Amino acid sequence: MSTRRDSITDKRQKSQYSLAFPEESRGAAPTAFEGGTESELAKRTAESPTTEQWMEEVCERENCKQALRRVKANKGSPGSDGMTVVQLPGHLKEHWPAIRKQLFSGTYKPQPVRRVEIPKPDGGVRKLGIPTVLDRFIQQAVMQVLQRSWDGTFSEHSYGFRPKRSTHQAVEKAQQYQAAGYRWVVDLDLEKFFDQVNHDRLLAKIAERVSDKRLLKLIRAFLRAGVMENGLVSPAEEGTPQGGPLSPVLSNIVLNELDQELERRGHRFTRYADDCNIYVRSRRAGERVMSSVTRLLTTKLKLRVNREKSAVARPWERKFLGFSFTNHKQPKRRLAPKAVARFKERVRELTRRTRGISLAQMVHELAEYLRGWIGYFGRCETPEVLDKLGKWLRRRLRSMVWKQWKRGTTRYRELRKRGIAAQEAAQTAGSSDGPWHLANTPALKLALSNAYFASLGLPELTAHG
Repeated sequence: MSTRRDSITDKRQKSQYSLAFPEESRGAAPTAFEGGTESELAKRTAESPTTEQWMEEVCERENCKQALRRVKANKGSPGSDGMTVVQLPGHLKEHWPAIRKQLFSGTYKPQPVRRVEIPKPDGGVRKLGIPTVLDRFIQQAVMQVLQRSWDGTFSEHSYGFRPKRSTHQAVEKAQQYQAAGYRWVVDLDLEKFFDQVNHDRLLAKIAERVSDKRLLKLIRAFLRAGVMENGLVSPAEEGTPQGGPLSPVLSNIVLNELDQELERRGHRFTRYADDCNIYVRSRRAGERVMSSVTRLLTTKLKLRVNREKSAVARPWERKFLGFSFTNHKQPKRRLAPKAVARFKERVRELTRRTRGISLAQMVHELAEYLRGWIGYFGRCETPEVLDKLGKWLRRRLRSMVWKQWKRGTTRYRELRKRGIAAQEAAQTAGSSDGPWHLANTPALKLALSNAYFASLGLPELTAHG
């Protein structure tokens, strides 16, 4: 039944793509690679499209189908016009010819992005700009063409928002530098990087390779679309708002100049978006590099370095992409203290007794979070820390259940039901100790065992890789 349902879903999606992007008169389009990173089209245009034909590549049928797949997979909330991702295929089916005509004529006007603020773990807020789903689709189509042209020219030390590259690879490279004796880090923090990018400088850099004025005009229009906040639209004079598909590749184009200069100087570094770590052999070398690179960023790239958050320090005293390192000759990846604190904070939110949901539902929601967390932080090489967090998590759940049972008679009955001897059940149920203390007693560990939580679907926090 599941296989048949998946088949019907696939056919429906293919039908949506065909309706939205009908076959063009010049013949059948090449088949897109389902992985979403490359198609036969991409192989044909590994470098740059023919002069003046960039917009044609953006609107090419397979490129658009791939962009629509990606936008639908990413889901996300509506932009300033309220249109949802589910509504997008129908909108394209009806309006794509007119939209395509606007793109070809250079008259397409993006809508203002919707301002969303999310709290940062270390205080303050991160401002996101959520484009409309139609603008997200067009940005995605543009991004794919730019990425095919630029990605092969980006530095091997750049890992952010690139095909077949990841945060884990960036962290592992940092680990290799330390093992090779580069045990001081120049940890650069770019102050509000996505808000500070100079539009003219960015577009001049893109124009070095893109000759199609329609595409340059479209990118400028996205950059200057403005921000809608509380019903009012504010103009955007600088920055690439986080939240749209185009922003990451534009940030890599800006910072590729930094990468090239660091390579020219022979530095050992790793960069993921605006997180850049340079590894050196001594504090003195680190301070010299910090001074020269800061000067490069401020004078040439017109970016600001956050001097309070940047530092020359030992790698094990800093965090990089949620990880830190042990102070060993062969360093191991470990969880950064802030990552542990965020984990506990999130678990506390999900396991509040006042949520008014069953234990089974609570564990189900908790398991969804844990699987994603383990997928990322399970790469740490200090399993004892994960084991300790797992014990803390189960103790937290036992404490919460103990509070839910409330009355002494209920607690005694539940303990007896779960196989606890009468005397021990009575002693535990009548104890004046608090829930957190009792959650660590033999009676509750046996009544609410690890196996019991596993039967509810709670995953183990184990290292992998």
